[in-house]
Amino acid sequence: MYRKMLIVGLTSLPYKVIRATLLFTDITILALALFIANAFMLGANVSTWSAPAFWVYPIMLVAGGGLVFYLRLNRIKLVMLNSSDILSIARASFAVSLIVLGATLVLKGAHPLETTLIFGAFAFTGMVSARALAVVILGNLREHTRARKTVAIFGAGSAGVQLASALSQSADMRVVTFFDDNSTMHGMEVGGIPVLPSANMIAEIYRASISKLMIALPDSAHQRRDAIVELCERADVEVQILPSFIDLLADRSNTRLRTVEPHDVLGRGKVDLDTPEVAKSYAGRVVMVTGAGGSIGSELCRQVLNCRPAKIVLFERSEFNLYTVDQELQAQAVKHDIPIVPCLGSITNATRLRQVMSQENVEIVLHAAAYKHVPLVEKNEIEGARNNIIGTKTLADVAVQEGVERFIHVSTDKAVRPTSVMGVTKRIAELVIQDIQTRAPMTRFAIVRFGNVLGSSGSVLPLFQSQIEAGGPVTVTHPDVCRYFMTVTEAVRLVLLAGAYAESGDVFVLDMGEPQKIMNLARKLIQLSGRKVYEPETGEGDIEIKITGLRPGEKLYEELFVTLDNLRKTPHEKILRADEDMLSQIEVAGLLREVQNAIESGNAEMLREVARERVDGYHAGLARQEASSGEGS
Repeated sequence: MYRKMLIVGLTSLPYKVIRATLLFTDITILALALFIANAFMLGANVSTWSAPAFWVYPIMLVAGGGLVFYLRLNRIKLVMLNSSDILSIARASFAVSLIVLGATLVLKGAHPLETTLIFGAFAFTGMVSARALAVVILGNLREHTRARKTVAIFGAGSAGVQLASALSQSADMRVVTFFDDNSTMHGMEVGGIPVLPSANMIAEIYRASISKLMIALPDSAHQRRDAIVELCERADVEVQILPSFIDLLADRSNTRLRTVEPHDVLGRGKVDLDTPEVAKSYAGRVVMVTGAGGSIGSELCRQVLNCRPAKIVLFERSEFNLYTVDQELQAQAVKHDIPIVPCLGSITNATRLRQVMSQENVEIVLHAAAYKHVPLVEKNEIEGARNNIIGTKTLADVAVQEGVERFIHVSTDKAVRPTSVMGVTKRIAELVIQDIQTRAPMTRFAIVRFGNVLGSSGSVLPLFQSQIEAGGPVTVTHPDVCRYFMTVTEAVRLVLLAGAYAESGDVFVLDMGEPQKIMNLARKLIQLSGRKVYEPETGEGDIEIKITGLRPGEKLYEELFVTLDNLRKTPHEKILRADEDMLSQIEVAGLLREVQNAIESGNAEMLREVARERVDGYHAGLARQEASSGEGS
């Protein structure tokens, strides 16, 4: 019992202790590397070394420790060591080596080039080896704390390797064997897992007491896949076909049935946002989701949970919404031993935010808390600004103070040349985030901007569905109104990918194809529901479409970015970075001061005046003018 308690304690140390230990270890390795280099060049007898050899030590240790901290080497998670981590260690080793070379030359020490080369080689090797050893030891210790099912994978190609990598973070399964038809791979190991021939597969499964076989073959090999399934069924071996390792993480086999699938009404193919970066970026991390009870927030929680984080902190001001999402997540979280911490609070309350982040050791913040309904915010401007602007600034400031690694802010296409107060508040929030990033290099901020989310609360899909079920009419604000649309799954995956790709205050947008006419969407949804659109001319049809007129603050056409010229590519072809104009620190401070004055005085007109003067493109009457003139592309 005491042994198990010791193992659990070692594998769940506070992140601050782990970071401090890694920093101390790296500094020790750097000192040893320099000693070994000097011993090679000057001899093992320290008393014969010249004075410059000793003076290089304090210079190297101070600079080396600073570089390790600045390059965040002490924040590398000890669950796996990937190429990005090794590259960071290589950068640090090279930089410290240059410092050693410079110091030795300035101090006129002996053999500067040879000493530096030996030092750099041992420093890099030592830091990589220490982490690799820690990963192996901690991995073995974790194995003693949980009983995982042994599984085998058929297919040692890229799909099988990706699946094994994903399962290495699983609390339930452990890959022990690959089977493959390719004879050139037999007897080899992939990530420490042996590759065996498929000829004696069933016998090996029984011999090794393997509980499940997972098939990771491409769709083109469907005949071979079917043959394996038939063989396993005859031998009473459990088998599972996995076309994508991300499907396993997303647990898509258990998705709920819907009346109409959002992709059916999008008018475009599904955007594939499945990448290994998502799982790697959130595995083993403490993630806090603000607005966790909302449509986007709750879906964020579901997808993050499938990435196997260390903990999820649900932050929500609505007691009912918090209770609902907590109850939904707890059952799945218990199976994977992932703590779910529900926290009531407002993002405008700095004291509460600081208490939660400090107590739960939050590492990543996904900020989805916002007032987003355009007509409601148009009538409640002050509260919209208080929550969306001041709340975002308060949350970001506390995140920086508490040493949060990444902060992903959920924004909207309505922030681009806004015609509504809601769009204005979201644009100002973007400017605030970008300004804070300039003074917070240790926290990586990102802004994610997307269009309307089908199926979210207040969106057209549930509204149209309820109107169709009631027999109509289906209400459309204007016959020419267009919107960009995406599913909630795409929206949330975009947010999570932004966390993986974030560098420094980036604005990410999704290539969503062409905007959709709401009128066409209404017609298609009526048809998919098995009804017919009522045509006044003929008197035929079931469901009438009624034009109600644009609501206050609404546009005819939405935009995701100001111009195509400011877009840059990311590692994913469908995700783009937008280089947006920023305000100076003084301008942002003045803007916030004016917004705060408007809020404190309860003066909505003052708030709108600030928007007209400070927010590029804002024109409250634009939507009405477009509607009356019929302008648009």
